[in-house]
Amino acid sequence: MREIRRHATTSRRSSAVVYNGMAFIGGQTAEDRTLDIRGQTRQVLAKIDRLLAEAGTSKSRLLSVQIWLKDITHDFAGMNEIWDTWTAPGNAPTRATVQCALGLPEILIEVIVTAAVDEAEVE
Repeated sequence: MREIRRHATTSRRSSAVVYNGMAFIGGQTAEDRTLDIRGQTRQVLAKIDRLLAEAGTSKSRLLSVQIWLKDITHDFAGMNEIWDTWTAPGNAPTRATVQCALGLPEILIEVIVTAAVDEAEVE
């Protein structure tokens, strides 16, 4: 039976779970919620980079991304500006971006990603 590896686990959630060659990164939000959409997006993507590295993979192996924005009309372009410079060239994942009410009013963005992991490299 394959091992399930959990990262940054609390009693409520794990920030990342690796199983069967896949890394599942749970919803990530910015630490500094006073920042604008560009700043929050940078912080979220930096957290995702760290979690992917802990899981034994990277953004070049992203498969799918879900992005939630508080205000898609106002923040979509600013988020995409940062996203486009972060995404690994030639390795864009599938992606969906939607608007929704997030957990706290100052959260502008939340992101979930799924990535492939080469299990041989992390064992």
